[in-house]
Amino acid sequence: MNSPVTATIPRHDIADASLAAEGRKRIEWAERNMPVLAQIRARFEKSQPFTGVRIAACMHVTTETANLMRVLKAGGAEIALCASNPLSTQDDTAAALVHEYGISVFARNAVDRDGYYSHINAALDIEPHQVFDDGCDLVNTLHTTRKELIGNIAGGCEETTTGVIRLNQMAKDGALQFPMIAVNDTDTKHMFDNRYGTGQSTLDAVFRATNFLLAGRVLVVAGFGYCGKGVAERAKGMGADVVITEIDPTKALDAMMQGFRVMPMADAAKIGDVFITVTGNRDVLRDEHFAVMKDGAIMANSGHFDIEIDVAWLEQNAKKKNAKMRHQTDEYVLSDGRRLLLIAEGRLVNLGAAEGHPASVMDMSFSDQALTAEYLVKEAMNLEPGVHTVPTYIDKEVASLKLQSMGGKIDVLTPAQDMYLNSWEHGS
Repeated sequence: MNSPVTATIPRHDIADASLAAEGRKRIEWAERNMPVLAQIRARFEKSQPFTGVRIAACMHVTTETANLMRVLKAGGAEIALCASNPLSTQDDTAAALVHEYGISVFARNAVDRDGYYSHINAALDIEPHQVFDDGCDLVNTLHTTRKELIGNIAGGCEETTTGVIRLNQMAKDGALQFPMIAVNDTDTKHMFDNRYGTGQSTLDAVFRATNFLLAGRVLVVAGFGYCGKGVAERAKGMGADVVITEIDPTKALDAMMQGFRVMPMADAAKIGDVFITVTGNRDVLRDEHFAVMKDGAIMANSGHFDIEIDVAWLEQNAKKKNAKMRHQTDEYVLSDGRRLLLIAEGRLVNLGAAEGHPASVMDMSFSDQALTAEYLVKEAMNLEPGVHTVPTYIDKEVASLKLQSMGGKIDVLTPAQDMYLNSWEHGS
């Protein structure tokens, strides 16, 4: 996936152009572990499915995302990329995309709220035909302050659970004006990205921020979806005593049958050493929980938005805040002297305090995304406004290519087996 240094500098707002060379090295390092995306890029270079197509993408500006943008550009797309989280932007990656690969980027690490939305609007200024979103902020902006662009949009893709939840509510309310495909809900995304990617990268962030030993400690995971399962499994494997909190009895039962303790957060708050929220909901950790936590308790959020931990309460009620005690770690001293540690300001911790998912797992998620974008070029006109699933054949193609890249092989049905599975005549 080598690309020559670009001679044309596109529109952009980035932090530091001098970081471009370093960013390119890291992008190419990630590329080594994204073989499925590389195969798709080779096909797109020949077929040029995105000729004349403008794509606005609001995603985490990381090395893995950079390789997806390169694939789309290789297929003929004009792209404008902005960040979906203020702390996840890798400034060297943003610089490389602009100055090495000629892709328009509007993203700076730690940008404030006004800057964040100005970047979204700058990306939308290309008047896109497709939109890629990671959390639904770009789609929400289109439906509130940039409605004049909606008529031009054929459809889009949503990458994360939180975004799909918001889109489903928009569709339920009759507000969603174009088709959006829930890439998040493919098996090759949520079974692997959410579970193995989130599990590893979340704990990576905790270790980078605190240098904390998990073995023998109580780690509380709020939410036992695929992300929660990934965190819990990895932590258990490292010797932690894992406690799960849930609102869904089926997921709670699943956690118990996997050997985890299950209890309400009110009880877990008293015994936890580390708390990780992955629910997609707000106020999962709040004042009543802070009131009973141990001195030195560590809190991190691996859900998309910074609402799962009530950071505002800590800011308003802590007697003292010791900012950046370590890498992306703030210490809040309460009136009774207890110290609570918050990583990455309560934002998405695996990108705020680490590098996000490993490239090898994003290879699948972004291959889903690339092939779904190709599908939209062909089929968007046949899709009603609303939330749609990724066609099964795309999911299976990505799984097959990934399996092959890892050296795995599967059996093929014999004609008799195929006939048996597709008939009803044969009984016991």
